[in-house]
Amino acid sequence: MNNTANKPARMAKLAGAALLLYAAAADAAAPSQGKETTMTSPALAHYTQDLLLGEVWQRSGLSPRDRSIVTVAVLVTNNQVFELPPYLGRALDSGVKPVELAELITHLAFYAGWGKATAADRILQTVFAERKIDVARLAPAKVAPLPLDQAAEAQRANTVAENFGKVAPGVVQYTTDALFRDLWLRPGLAPRDRSLVTVSALVAAGQVAQVTYHLNRAMDNGLTETQAAEALTQLAFYAGWPNVFSAMPVFKEVFARRHVH
Repeated sequence: MNNTANKPARMAKLAGAALLLYAAAADAAAPSQGKETTMTSPALAHYTQDLLLGEVWQRSGLSPRDRSIVTVAVLVTNNQVFELPPYLGRALDSGVKPVELAELITHLAFYAGWGKATAADRILQTVFAERKIDVARLAPAKVAPLPLDQAAEAQRANTVAENFGKVAPGVVQYTTDALFRDLWLRPGLAPRDRSLVTVSALVAAGQVAQVTYHLNRAMDNGLTETQAAEALTQLAFYAGWPNVFSAMPVFKEVFARRHVH
């Protein structure tokens, strides 16, 4: 059997399966439509409708827009494509711009993995098509970058190079060239929102070792302590209590150190 010749057919089947999955999810998209959630478990339906959507999403510490950013970041990070359609719709309804969703998914290609981002991109295409959003109006691949904080970036690059330059020079190179001097400077998603996406992805993936740097960066970029704390509340429901409890000591330490300084 010629596996190479059969590859396009397999890819077509996978794409078809993804679209069928999307259609099923769209039919159950009650969270973004304000309808009663249809679920097998009465208790799960109750917690979803009354606690999660009726209470948590209404809390004042974090705007619905920011809650959408956190939630979509978690779903992409955990490859939960079935849940994406209603939450992408909710994000758009909450004020997240199409270009910001596209940039969010692009950002997560680097922080959650390429396959997860490309899977999410397929769902995003379908959501945009349903809403008649013209993808031609999204930010192009090459854009004029935001200003770079030369001193802070030099310090970060030197620290990483000293610690890991001889371990994995390729990783160090692309961390500087692709991430911090390219991706992070794209204007389609504000630095504060990129940081919120990144911190959410790290907590969802259980990567607490990376949270200290990125939470400090988020707060330097304008995320308040109240917003960061409330993001943890949102993350508890979408990334799970264990991941959030693992991250809380790091958040606590970052908050305490910033109060001292």
